Amino acid sequence: MTRSRIRSALTLPVAGLLLATGWLAGCGDRTPAGDPAGTRQPAPEAGHDPPAGPRLQDPPELVSRNGLLKAAIVVERRKVQVGNRRLYATTYNGAYMPPTLRVRPGDRIDLTLTNRIDADTNLHTHGLHVSPRSPSDDVFVALKYKQSYHYRYQLPFTHPTGTFWYHSHADMTSAPQVAGGESGVIVVDGLQQHLPPALRGITEHTIAFKDFQVEGDSIKTHPLKIGSPTNRTVNGQQNPVIRIRPGETQLWRLANIGANIYYKLHLQGSRFRVIAQDGVPVRTAYDQDTIVIAAGARFDVLVQGGPPGVTRLETLPYDTGPAGNKFPRADLATVVTGGTPVHRATLPTDIAPHEDLSHARIAARRTVVLTENKAGTEFYINGRMYDPHRTDFTGTLDTVEEWTVRNDTDETHSFHIHTNEFQLMSVDGKPHDPSHAWYDTIDVPVRGKAVLRIHYTDFTGRTVVHCHILNHEDMGMMAVLDIVAPRPDSPGK
Repeated sequence: MTRSRIRSALTLPVAGLLLATGWLAGCGDRTPAGDPAGTRQPAPEAGHDPPAGPRLQDPPELVSRNGLLKAAIVVERRKVQVGNRRLYATTYNGAYMPPTLRVRPGDRIDLTLTNRIDADTNLHTHGLHVSPRSPSDDVFVALKYKQSYHYRYQLPFTHPTGTFWYHSHADMTSAPQVAGGESGVIVVDGLQQHLPPALRGITEHTIAFKDFQVEGDSIKTHPLKIGSPTNRTVNGQQNPVIRIRPGETQLWRLANIGANIYYKLHLQGSRFRVIAQDGVPVRTAYDQDTIVIAAGARFDVLVQGGPPGVTRLETLPYDTGPAGNKFPRADLATVVTGGTPVHRATLPTDIAPHEDLSHARIAARRTVVLTENKAGTEFYINGRMYDPHRTDFTGTLDTVEEWTVRNDTDETHSFHIHTNEFQLMSVDGKPHDPSHAWYDTIDVPVRGKAVLRIHYTDFTGRTVVHCHILNHEDMGMMAVLDIVAPRPDSPGK
């Protein structure tokens, strides 16, 4: 596989202030980056606090050493800080925003999950290209109260470098568990190697979005209505301050690690330069005024600081269709540009090569139809609700398939495939640019269709495909995919 190999990045001068999705190894607040002028308020006076919440805190990290990350995660219900309140939440290691797992291609993750909640749970490494078989990313594990399970994930040396995440994938209870707090970030290091040398030590921030509804002194988890008013957080904080110096370039890892809702992300006066999607570096970086981040999706971006001032990272209104939800505008963070200006770096255009399936031999073509009942209480793939004991699709290792995913409903669905990422070919008949076409989670528009191609590589075993709006997954919109070894007499092998 070639899509994770390193290629020397070319550079192009970029005028004005750019926000880019991207990644650099490292964490914390080592150098500033920001956004352009035009919508800024005056810079805060020296010594005065900015008009927002606390300074952004990157999550603590568990980092691999000598090719191994040994980690222990305990699931328990605790009263913890959630945004600006103390609430009972379903926590990982006693925190609403748990540790980031930071590894490198070729590493092994040895992770012990202990369940201290009175419900079955498990753990899924969303987007990682690892085996779906036990003791790796087996989503069919059901860990009982007071039990522990020892996961072991072996990353290929060719693993893409970017942002991933981990969360509960318990059958029919994923939504309440993730909404309650069971989600965190995974970083596969190495994206900085695709950037020019001047950008390989820039400040990197995790910008992980989680939201919570409140019931009494607890996060509400059941019944969970997607369109109800909710509280959006960044790394578990409400409206934190992100600081950047004029001209500084920063790497922001944008990750929607909540259960159900969408973000239409906008930084006032800036554009996002996307350098990786769903953990896969793009071949050619591209700029966006707004980025729609469906539940489960990630974008790695670069940001450059503009003139001194204050602006907002916000989510704009977003409508998922007549049967869906209307999400209102909300502030997410305050971006403060100030301090000693730095030289504005030239941002990269070429990032990394990857496989292009445009001319691949297609071993099979499938149609996947997403439907739901009128009451919105049952959701189907190809007319059937999820059954973990049934195999719905069978794919063959080392082959390429083309899937047409058709949405026959009046709301947008977020479609996710486990184990292998895929190349998006078109949406509603419009070809998708192959220079940035690899995802593991895509939106399928109302009464529309998306065509994708998937190359089954490295791993066999049973896994799942589903809508990553977890309420929909839990109510049936999930199917089992079995990846099998090719028969000895298979043609084209």
